Amino acid sequence: MAHSALDTQHPEKNTATKASIVLAFATVYFFWGSTYTAIRIGAEDMPALLLSGVRFFVAGAILLGWCRWRGFQLAWPPRTMLMLGLIGLMLLGGGNVGLVYAEKTVPSGLASLALAVMPLYIALIEMALPGGEPLPRRGWLGLLLGFLGLGALLWPSLHSGFSGDSTLLWALAALLGGALSWAIGSIFSRRAKLPVNSFVAAAWQMLIAGVFCIALGSLLGEWPQFHLTARAAGSLAWLITGGSLLGYTGFVYLIEHVPVAKVASYSYVNPMVAVLLGILLLHERPAPAEFLGMGCIVIAVFLLTTAQVKSRPAPARELEQMPAE
Repeated sequence: MAHSALDTQHPEKNTATKASIVLAFATVYFFWGSTYTAIRIGAEDMPALLLSGVRFFVAGAILLGWCRWRGFQLAWPPRTMLMLGLIGLMLLGGGNVGLVYAEKTVPSGLASLALAVMPLYIALIEMALPGGEPLPRRGWLGLLLGFLGLGALLWPSLHSGFSGDSTLLWALAALLGGALSWAIGSIFSRRAKLPVNSFVAAAWQMLIAGVFCIALGSLLGEWPQFHLTARAAGSLAWLITGGSLLGYTGFVYLIEHVPVAKVASYSYVNPMVAVLLGILLLHERPAPAEFLGMGCIVIAVFLLTTAQVKSRPAPARELEQMPAE
């Protein structure tokens, strides 16, 4: 998301307590990790575009109303609004829709681990762009270990897909394509440096992405497949409140009060939460190779994020969200 300079927007920044910081970490760890499970449940009864569209439209409208109540500036020049819309479409329209589509077929734990390599994608793209900074040796080790872990993670599914299950191959393609869209959107957001309050930016991005997804889903005739069962309604409510509102609010609170290196820990905690919830609630049974891949990816993301922090101090707005939030 496009983050603004929070220091001037939040005079209460220095009033954080240890209890509030612990609560914020728990919120980000649990709610963002649990969204993969909720998406898996909701995807059984709702198509990808409409599930994502309704989720982000409602959450965006609520957050925008809260921003107005707080007195934040909502209206911005057309160019800024266009940039917010493009970022929202790449992060949420592409990244999250790809995830929802994939989770109709792929277990939630596997999806969360595949998307945990997002920092690896971003690091590679950033190095290739003009002015990009090279990774230290620790970062290269993380990249190598991460992609080895991704290969081990996806191998059982790829083997099954190449043996005749084309649906699984399409799901994996949507998952990795959505991850690429999120990575590009994250970099675009980082380099745009929009002068918009973080909450206002998030609200507009969710609202614009929600409208786009609902419109496209309607054009493609997805409404007959939209079944608001009790399980689907519970999933949608959890994604709106836990994933899009509480999780993001906790994230921004931490960015204001805690060093970036510590906040980055969500990148390797969320997948572990998602895998455990998938096992406990959805009775998913990861293959041994997937457990090996999980270990490699978690270690790789830790190496990469700590290497980036050590190589150059990162401003608060440079830390991006995971696509499931």
